[in-house]
Amino acid sequence: MTPRTGAPRLVHPLFAAFLAVSAVHLTGLLVGADAAHLVTKPLLMPLLAAYAAARGGPRPLIAALLFGWGGDVLLMPGSDAAFLAGMGSFAVGHVCYLWLFGRARVSPAAGLVYAAVLVTFVVLLWPGLPGGLRIPLTGYSLLLTAMAWRAGALGRYAALGGALFLLSDALIATGIADWPQPPAHDFWIMLTYLAAQYLLTRGALGGPVGPPGAGAEGHGEGDWRTTLKVLTRP
Repeated sequence: MTPRTGAPRLVHPLFAAFLAVSAVHLTGLLVGADAAHLVTKPLLMPLLAAYAAARGGPRPLIAALLFGWGGDVLLMPGSDAAFLAGMGSFAVGHVCYLWLFGRARVSPAAGLVYAAVLVTFVVLLWPGLPGGLRIPLTGYSLLLTAMAWRAGALGRYAALGGALFLLSDALIATGIADWPQPPAHDFWIMLTYLAAQYLLTRGALGGPVGPPGAGAEGHGEGDWRTTLKVLTRP
C-alpha cells in the first residue's frame, strides 16, 4: 500500500491528546461523572484518526477509526434503533480493517479457535438476547470475529488489538443478554475498546510513534532505529 504524506510535527501532540482524553474518559466512568463521559467519548476516535493521519497512515485505517467514532456516537442515546445504527457503523469499520489486512496469510489454527469461541458464545448468549437483535448481533459477531482473526496479518500488536475488540464487544453483548456483570462494567468495555483501537493502529503504522509511512509491524518495513530517533527527538 502506498504510504501517505503525514504531518510529523503533529504526531506527538495528537497522541498526547488522545491519551489525555482517554484518561479523563476512563476516570469519569470509574467515578460516575456522566458529563466527562458525554464530552470525551465523541473526541476519542477523531484524535486517534488524526494521529494516524499525521503518521501517514493508510486510508482504510483512518476510515475504520472514523466509522468507530460513528459507532461511539450512535450508541450514546441507548435506544434499540441507535444501537443497531451504531453496530452498523462499527461493522463498516471492520470491513475497512479487513480491507487493510489484505490477503496476507494468518494462522489457520487461530482461525479455528476464533470460530469455536464465536459458536460457543452465540449459543450461550442466544436465549437471553431480545428477538429483534439476535440475527443482527450474530451477523455482526461473525464479521468482528473475522476481523479479530485477520488482524494477525499486521503483527502481534494488531492481533492483540483484534482480540481485545472482540472482548470489549462481548462485554456489551453479555449486558444486553442480562448476564451478571463485573463491577465498573462500562469502564472495562471502554478500556478494552480503546486499547484495541490503539493496538490495531499501532500494528498498521509499524510502532507506537514513527515517521509518516512507517511500515506495518510483521511486514519488515519498519525500522527500529528510525523509531528510536523519533521517540527521542526534542
